[in-house]
Amino acid sequence: MNVCLINDSFPPVIDGVANVVLNYARILTESKEAGVMVGTPRYPNAEYDIYPYKVIPYQSIDTTQIVKGYRAGNPFDKKAIDAMADFRPDIIHTHSPVTSAIMARILRAETDAPVVFTYHTKFDVDIARAFKLEFLQNESAKALTDNISACDEVWTVSRGAGENLRSLGYEGEYRVVSNGVDFKKGRVDEKAVAKATAGFDLPIGLPLFLFVGRIMKYKGLPLIIDALKLLSEDGVDFRMVFIGDGADLNEMQKKAVENGFSVDIKSNNGNIIQLEKSEKPGKIIFAGAEHDRDVLRAWNTRADLFFFPSTYDTNGIVVREAAACGLASVLIKDSCAAEGITDGRNGFLIDETAASMAQLLKGTGCDHDKMHEAGQHAMDEIYISWDDAVSDAYSRYQELIDLKKSGKLVSGRKEPFDYLAKVFAKVDEGVKKIESTLEEAYEINGMV
Repeated sequence: MNVCLINDSFPPVIDGVANVVLNYARILTESKEAGVMVGTPRYPNAEYDIYPYKVIPYQSIDTTQIVKGYRAGNPFDKKAIDAMADFRPDIIHTHSPVTSAIMARILRAETDAPVVFTYHTKFDVDIARAFKLEFLQNESAKALTDNISACDEVWTVSRGAGENLRSLGYEGEYRVVSNGVDFKKGRVDEKAVAKATAGFDLPIGLPLFLFVGRIMKYKGLPLIIDALKLLSEDGVDFRMVFIGDGADLNEMQKKAVENGFSVDIKSNNGNIIQLEKSEKPGKIIFAGAEHDRDVLRAWNTRADLFFFPSTYDTNGIVVREAAACGLASVLIKDSCAAEGITDGRNGFLIDETAASMAQLLKGTGCDHDKMHEAGQHAMDEIYISWDDAVSDAYSRYQELIDLKKSGKLVSGRKEPFDYLAKVFAKVDEGVKKIESTLEEAYEINGMV
């Protein structure tokens, strides 16, 4: 089987969906012996020949000042499309509903391979951030859902993600295909934990709470800090560790100080700096970004509870990563991340308020036996490896290929767009030929 994976992000950009594509590509190559090709926007000076599969970086423009860290790809890059078509994919899997989905549709017109789309992110939130006017939000949502509807099959990473997609106006069917985690199942040994957490003020016996992810307010971080303030006012001592970086880091550090906490931060050179000292019980630690997966496993092993009060995320891979290490999570009732969680057994569910979290922590947060028992249940009941997740996807790929061959696959193809996409690709190719001819003429005549 030849599989073409297309996404708007890929290293050097690392985000949740880029991580998904990396794991799909790795496991399909290693375990399934599939041919894999990845299409992604090109980043300057990035290395694309270091992978055991082919990566096609296509033309992009710098939009990093508009969307922090991201470049926008040109889905009509004829050279890249030809390279992907020459690969002769049996299945095309796009993980973004914007330029990647457009490129996937063009590639389908060239190869007739089915297109699968996975909905990872709540785009209604992103659209609302990007456009303040309601009519622009509505038009953007319509363009997005039209693109998604044109795919041959739509996957979502959770039931809640599927319902969010419907709220945008999508009316088709969808299949829930869960993401996995690349953490091994099991706790890390004590020596590794001690090494990973060395230098931080973590007294044995005090509850240790953990958050890992981008430091963004929409992850529910203000709620955490406000809940901890209530806990501290009740005289409960604890340590709270935030691991990650993000646009709201400084604001969250300031909020922790304003709430009266002792605050430690890890500087860029690795030193632990005391940002603020307080006599109040409880301390908040900002440990910085951490990309070493073994170090993250050690932190998840050391902690007593994982906090993920996000209603934005559609799946919450970090919750499954915590479960891999026997760590239970505190989640918002009815959030996507809370799917599969039974309150008090393999996790803990709260209302989306600081008071609700504080109330839980006053009891459960000081009961080590209860926290660790829930963590063991989480490991046994909600953990899913990437090997299992990709194996499920691979089986469905084969079913779709067979349905296509038998003529039973109901395609989402939209012919007018697909025809125009091919025309645009041809025009793009013609423009490049003209540019090349002009460049040669300039060189011959000594022009700059």
